[in-house]
Amino acid sequence: MNEMISELRTLVAIARYGTFAAAGDRIGLTQSAVSGHMRRLEKHLGFALFARTGRSAELNEAGQQVLGRAREMLALADNLGAPVSQEEAYGLLRIGAIASAQPTIAKRALLPFHRFRPGHKVHIAPGTSLELLDRVDTGALDLAIIVRPDFGLPRHLRWIRLVSEQFVLAVPPDVEDDKWQDIVSTRPFLRYNRVSFGGRLVDRLLERTGTAVMDWVEIDDIPTLLRMVAEGMGVAIVPDAEAHRGEMKKVGCLPLSGQEIVREIGIVAQRASQNRAVTLFIENCIEASKQQDPAGSASCPNPKS
Repeated sequence: MNEMISELRTLVAIARYGTFAAAGDRIGLTQSAVSGHMRRLEKHLGFALFARTGRSAELNEAGQQVLGRAREMLALADNLGAPVSQEEAYGLLRIGAIASAQPTIAKRALLPFHRFRPGHKVHIAPGTSLELLDRVDTGALDLAIIVRPDFGLPRHLRWIRLVSEQFVLAVPPDVEDDKWQDIVSTRPFLRYNRVSFGGRLVDRLLERTGTAVMDWVEIDDIPTLLRMVAEGMGVAIVPDAEAHRGEMKKVGCLPLSGQEIVREIGIVAQRASQNRAVTLFIENCIEASKQQDPAGSASCPNPKS
């Protein structure tokens, strides 16, 4: 069953992005893995899903019918834990949030939301930006707080900007050099996962500047990256985010002088949604994004220049 769910997610991605290669890039699979998913799905169903012409992956009539059913099945699979009756389902807001948004924007938005809708239940689902975007797209989530993707959103989705986070080079406290490119070229590089939208920004920065790095570890968890930097295990290019303030205080920071990059955090939601709870929570998030935790500033506490 798990394999079938993965294959259906791949089918939806192909339909959205147009080719096997583009779908694989968005969901973190190789083109051959995407092709394998579709071969298995077609074998299971007993008929072809694509018109095998040209370079684009064009669904045939049967494929279009399966696509509609796949979206329904994925929405049901993603929402298995939700209340099953209409009476129970009333007053449930389904939110997705990346890890750094949960203890900051999402947490601050919940208090005024609860004040105005005390009987409303809220479920916050974790995940990567790409995973949460897919779940909003299929209707499994009402909205999600994510990193803005590096590709255009489908027309039925809208984007609401909240905050921008500048990337910095995190270095062990004893590093004295102030030239970021020299540092990343000569020390073990702890890489922000390239499957994530933020990780792609880092990858493009290194490619654009022709900066060679000594890759060692690639991981999606930024607090872990910062703890590794603090212990002298290497250096990392990471967003200077409010949620990571505790770990940032234990490392040194360098600006990416002349090559600044930022990741935009915002909300993705269905454009046609008339859900008043969704509208209220978005408004609360906008206000929450203007605030900072009173414990201190989110700016890099230990600048090296």
